Parts: sequence; structure tokens; C-alpha cells
Amino acid sequence: MPNTSAPSTITVPSAARHAEGVSNDEFRAAMSRLAAGVVLVTAQEPPLDPDDPAAPAGEDVGMTATAFLSVSLDPPLVLVSLRNGSRMDELLDEQPLWAVSVLSGSQRHVAGRFAMKGRVSDRLLFADIPYLRGEHSGALLVGGALATLECRTEQRVPAGDHTLVIGRVLTARVPSAEGGPLTYFRGRYRQLG
Repeated sequence: MPNTSAPSTITVPSAARHAEGVSNDEFRAAMSRLAAGVVLVTAQEPPLDPDDPAAPAGEDVGMTATAFLSVSLDPPLVLVSLRNGSRMDELLDEQPLWAVSVLSGSQRHVAGRFAMKGRVSDRLLFADIPYLRGEHSGALLVGGALATLECRTEQRVPAGDHTLVIGRVLTARVPSAEGGPLTYFRGRYRQLG
């Protein structure tokens, strides 16, 4: 006998639906079922006065991201999705050099820190995290990350309420072969395994 039961769905009042019929809540619920790797995207603000060597250096900025992927092998390209108007979106609009640290399962605390909204400064968030400064980007590379990449923006593509930043990979390193990746699934950070 065929199964005639309909799959369970989330019902949302029609006022909350987009013209196409999918609500924000329905879309979020569906996408939360897609496991994603977690990375820390970093960049350094340009110095306040680039012509004055005594001027203070720009601040280091970090952002947790799960919308990060490989785009091309030749040339090596990656993509990160940034919320329009976010600090990282504004910084990467003026600063073409940035870095990515692929977080390990033991770095959940790093992901949580840099996922906080509305923070004024990232200086204190980096205070007790081991890192190296990238030789090409000047951006921070998190110690203990499974992999690190330094990138230069090749293209910015508007996409709804986000900007897709495509970067050419300048360096790719695998400093730590220990442990598994940090993942994000159903609204929570998780470890494989």
C-alpha cells in the first residue's frame, strides 16, 4: 500500500511569506539541516594614515562564517558570503587582503566569540587566542586551525541581503592535522565523530 502521508511542514502566516511563497522561517529551518564547516575570516583595517609610519596600525577584525566554499582549482578561488553592512563586508570593500582559518572541533569558543553581533572592537576577542600574522595579507591566522588561507578579493557579487566575496588564494597551509572540523548543524556548533 503506498504511503499517502504528507511530509511535515512548518506553517507560517501568509503575511510572513515572500512573493514566491517561502517564508524566512521555512527557509531557515530547511537550511539548518545542511551541515557546514565553520571558519574564522580575518582582515586588518588599513592604517589611519598610510603616509605616516608613526600612525597607529588598523585594528584586526574577525568574523565567524559557515557560508564559505571552494570555487575553483585553477586559479585557486574561494567564496565567503557576508551580510550587507556588516563590519567585515565594509572592511573587505576597502581592504582586498583577508584570511581564513578553518576551525577545528576544539575551537568552538573561537567561533562563538566572533559570531556575536554588535561588538565595538575585536581587539579583546583576539587577546588569548594564539595566532600568526599572514605574510601576504597581514591578517591573523588562528593557531590550531585545521587549515589557513590568505586571499585577495577578485570579485564582489551582490546577492540579496549578502555580498559574495570571491578571493584568489595566495597561500594555503595545513598547520594542524589533529582533530576533526567544527561544524554547524541545526543552529548549533558540533564536532564530527
